[in-house]
Parts: sequence; C-alpha cells; structure tokens
Amino acid sequence: MSSKKKSGLAPVRIGVVDTMFARFDMGAAARAELAECPGHGERFVVVSRTVPGFKDLAVAALNLIQRDGCSIVVALGMPGKAPIDKQCAHEAALGIMQAQLLSATPILEVFVHEDEADDPAVLASVFENRSRRHARNAYWMLFEPEQLARRAGQGVRQGFADAGPLATA
Repeated sequence: MSSKKKSGLAPVRIGVVDTMFARFDMGAAARAELAECPGHGERFVVVSRTVPGFKDLAVAALNLIQRDGCSIVVALGMPGKAPIDKQCAHEAALGIMQAQLLSATPILEVFVHEDEADDPAVLASVFENRSRRHARNAYWMLFEPEQLARRAGQGVRQGFADAGPLATA
C-alpha cells in the first residue's frame, strides 16, 4: 500500500517549466532527475509545463503554484548570445523573483546562456548537469534540507565543475 493511501495525504507537487526556445530539452533532464529521487510517485509528483521562451517562465511558474498546487518550481530556460538576449534574461529573472515573492514559494531559476561554451558537446553537458542538479536541489529543499546545509561554503556549482571552498588561514 502506498504512503499516500496509508496517510490519506496527497503527494507534494514539484513543478517543472521549460521552454521551446532552448536548444536542449532541459525539462526532460529535470524530470529524469526527479524520477530518480526517493518517493517519486508517492511522496511527490511532478507537474510539467512548456512555454515558448524564458520571458514566459514567471507566469507559468506562478500558475503551477497557484493553480496546480506546486510547493516548489524549477524554471528552465536558455538566453541566446545577443546583448538583447542578456537584457531579456535579466528581465525574465526579475519576473521570476517577483513570482516567488507574490507566492512565497521557491522558484529555482535555471538559465543556461548559449555562449557559456563554444563546443556543442560541452554546452549540452552544461544543460544536462545544471538542469539535473537544480532539480535535485528542489527535491532537497523540500525533503532533505540537510543535504544543502552540508554543502554550504563548498563552492558547489551547477553546470560546470565545483569551485571548491576557499582555504582558511
């Protein structure tokens, strides 16, 4: 018998919102990571949406929270290389922050800028790693916050190799 049936409680909902504009299926990577987390399907379920571009993420994330009852959302997008893309990414990030404040619910902004790597294979690796690691962070925020606390001050990165902690005197 599932824990849902035993306790009578509905599973927690984790939202994943991604975009068509990204050159990598970030949502699929995030969902795959969440599917590997303990309790998937019983303790929590994933609710997913796709929007055209990263400027649409804030409203979609807010809808996942307000309409679909998500306790946390992972918002995934890819800004392009042009200066206007960087400006729009900043504005999209401000929208995501505002949605967090309006809902008092965490929305993890996960952007991979198209110019983070020239090599397509390296860029694909950054997409995969960052999408998965932030999905895992969302899980930890809800169910295992001690995992985050253990990593505090360790220079943990998403996308590229960890930077490591600073040496102390």
